[in-house]
Amino acid sequence: MRGRSDEAQKKRLVTVVVLAALFLGFLYLYQGSSSGSETYGTSAIEYGAKSLRKLGFSGDDDTEDTPSKFGQEDGEDGSFAKSFPVCDDRHSELIPCLDRNLIYQTRLKLDLSLMEHYERHCPPPERRYNCLIPPPSGYKIPIKWPISRDEVWKANIPHTHLAHEKSDQNWMVVKGEKIMFPGGGTHFHYGADKYIASIANMLNFSNDNLNNEGRLRTVLDVGCGVASFGGYLLSSGIMAMSLAPNDVHQNQIQFALERGIPAYLGVLGTKRLPYPSRSFEFAHCSRCRIDWLQRDGILLLELDRLLRPGGYFAYSSPEAYAQDEEDLRIWREISSLVERMCWKIAAKKNQTVVWVKPLTNDCYLQRPPGTLPPLCRSDDDPDAVWGVLMEACITPYSDHDHKVGGSGLAPWPSRLTSPPPRLADFGYSDTTFAKDTELWRNRVESYWKLLSPKIEPDTLRNLMDMKANLGSFAAALKEKDVWVMNVVPEDGPNTLKLIYDRGLIGTIHNWCEAFSTYPRTYDLLHAWTAVSDIERKGCSTEDLLLEMDRILRPTGFIIFRDKQSVIDLVKKYLSALRWEAVAATNASSDTDRDGDGIVFIVQKKIWLTSGSFGESK
Repeated sequence: MRGRSDEAQKKRLVTVVVLAALFLGFLYLYQGSSSGSETYGTSAIEYGAKSLRKLGFSGDDDTEDTPSKFGQEDGEDGSFAKSFPVCDDRHSELIPCLDRNLIYQTRLKLDLSLMEHYERHCPPPERRYNCLIPPPSGYKIPIKWPISRDEVWKANIPHTHLAHEKSDQNWMVVKGEKIMFPGGGTHFHYGADKYIASIANMLNFSNDNLNNEGRLRTVLDVGCGVASFGGYLLSSGIMAMSLAPNDVHQNQIQFALERGIPAYLGVLGTKRLPYPSRSFEFAHCSRCRIDWLQRDGILLLELDRLLRPGGYFAYSSPEAYAQDEEDLRIWREISSLVERMCWKIAAKKNQTVVWVKPLTNDCYLQRPPGTLPPLCRSDDDPDAVWGVLMEACITPYSDHDHKVGGSGLAPWPSRLTSPPPRLADFGYSDTTFAKDTELWRNRVESYWKLLSPKIEPDTLRNLMDMKANLGSFAAALKEKDVWVMNVVPEDGPNTLKLIYDRGLIGTIHNWCEAFSTYPRTYDLLHAWTAVSDIERKGCSTEDLLLEMDRILRPTGFIIFRDKQSVIDLVKKYLSALRWEAVAATNASSDTDRDGDGIVFIVQKKIWLTSGSFGESK
């Protein structure tokens, strides 16, 4: 009995020794592989938190869905970030201020009939996700423009429901690893190019070109789908702001930006769109499913505010041609409304009607007393848009526009460098405008010299100027195959109208909040004193840097132009944000302002979760 017990003990001892040896061997191999992957990470690819979670190093799984605070160096006061955690993979498409989960969790009381749930609702600081947004599984560097207009990687936007839902309308087609865009739309199944030419023909524009010899440059496409209309306008020298909400057709704006087409997440709801008055020569709605008659025509009056004198609104919808009783009723009521707004039919053919706005205030002043909609109050600022509610009133023209019978803008491309008439609203002279244009031409030339070792002619497509001022950064890029989202801070001079008058596009924004776009949508961000401005406003620098990382594509660039202390701060976050320094220079010799003398360029590394890496192999 005792002998059997000793034999059993020996067997147990051998088993323990073998298991211990296996564990030590595994540990040795794991350390070696960790070291190898660390080296590999420095060459461009790094691993996110998901791979660490799979190995059991993440701590509580409960932290995945809660806002995370960045790690801190031991003994420091939190001024230096050691690392930012990676958000859960489910947040790979997070748009913080357009997050439906936030609406549900905070139980906001919103009027769905007014589309308030598609408007911006930003999380308070304590509910923000202070983590890095991971790319989706199998993410690839986006296809380059102009090929990207017609095809993107399916893995980058793994949503194919629109291809099935709109299969009869040629929106998009899944083909192997790619999603193809034939150029169709709900109302132009046979291609946006033919549809655009038909509208130009209706308006008797020369050569069936909608740009009307440079007089039609900026377009607002409402309910744009995947933005094929705007994409096909670019070859005609027309810049469209393609606008759609994050609605049941989710990811339509994400597809547009992945294609390299200018686009913005927004909705005609209760607040003014973030564009100044008289910004667009042409507005377009093709089956956009908007009730233009609601609330005394307030949405159509918002388009009226945005259109220039003599601007057009092209409307392709059943009401324009159908003969059933309901559509006829809607057509009669819309016709009555636009007549009281002093719009006239410029052309009507088949399924499309094009209205045109008056050139002066004469028609408004000749309307009978009490006519609705009324003119807006004299103290109403038509250019105040950030968080401002729409009003059901007509915005009359300025004295200048009324006298000249139009906006007085030069045709494109001359208008890019011609002093816009509204320059006088800011007390700027033509000389100031010319100097600013030349200053930024020289600065952009310098930027590209610094970037030249890292970029090819087709590397960059979607650019953003985070503090655009007069738009001269974008103007300096005219000869490059890029487009620029010009952002004007909401609390500074509202120079966005000058940017539109130059034939460029942009939006108002408050950088204390997240931008209305998907993650990974811009190739380059230009941050001229953006960080300094945030510090002065008392907002979080870390939140801003995380937001910049969210909207920047992997391998994308940020050009910081700021004071030395800001650049030093940014350098401390490079490792935490997985950015690497590309170039730095003291540019004080070409600056005429205080505190923007240092240029520092960083590049965002590609880093993947274990799931992404497994598929990309």
